[in-house]
Amino acid sequence: MRKKQLVFIINPHAGTDRNKTLSKVIQQQLDTTQYEYELCYTQYAKHGIELAKEAAEKGVYGVIAVGGDGSLNDVIAGLRQYPTIVGIIPMGSGNGFARALHIPSDVKKAIHLINQNHTVAIDVATANEQVFVSNAGVGFDACITDAFKHSKKRGFLSYVRIILQQILPFQEKEYLLTIDGNTMLVKAFMITVSNGSHLGYNFVVAPHADCTDGQLQVIVIKKFPKPMALLLALRMMTQSLHKSRYVQCFSGKEITISAPGLTTMQTDGDAHTTHTDEVHICLSGRQKVWVPKSMLAVK
Repeated sequence: MRKKQLVFIINPHAGTDRNKTLSKVIQQQLDTTQYEYELCYTQYAKHGIELAKEAAEKGVYGVIAVGGDGSLNDVIAGLRQYPTIVGIIPMGSGNGFARALHIPSDVKKAIHLINQNHTVAIDVATANEQVFVSNAGVGFDACITDAFKHSKKRGFLSYVRIILQQILPFQEKEYLLTIDGNTMLVKAFMITVSNGSHLGYNFVVAPHADCTDGQLQVIVIKKFPKPMALLLALRMMTQSLHKSRYVQCFSGKEITISAPGLTTMQTDGDAHTTHTDEVHICLSGRQKVWVPKSMLAVK
């Protein structure tokens, strides 16, 4: 029987020793009676998009993103319009979408999901044509994402430090928010459009988000007293943000967010310039992803 072809797309900035260990674990744990594989390493920003597209054009069975939400985003973007299955080995900082899909952070266990070959088709969306699978947003989360992007230090503590630096001077905006044709004016600290439940780490912004249901969740965090920030963060970590009086939740397929001077948005933890005063978000397709068997029971 002909073996299925896999390509692992790995960010080499994870470190040489770590990459050697990863290569060895893949060799030991991947079911080579089913699969043949190739390791590809990104060499510059967004190189993962090109590598994923090249792999799909060769007709490979699956492409595995090794990294965080940004690495996964690149792979998904490269595989648009292709039936290639996507694998996730979460080795990034926040790993929000992997958490939403209950994909283990242990590399061996993540590889075993590929061996078991259980898949679901997830929704894929775009924000101003930028692909995302986890979330997109404007306001404070976009501000933090942009600051984190320019930080030399990574990890959770660096993320918290930037939040503490930015939260007091941050000014809320009035946004015109349109969801499936219904328009409202909101003064918001941030607006997040979620396909997955997690922003990253254990921060759950949309506990009811389901990336297979053909809907996007819109989470509006309204202006709140800044001393309440810790309580809102605790609500995110206990999956109860939606119960706060400062939070409104909606769902829809097509969302537009506009405001004078809107310059920055984020998609899957990557900051972008909007180029206009508007962000247009919509569902754009579906992609098969390897998941734990337990995920199939609830679908």
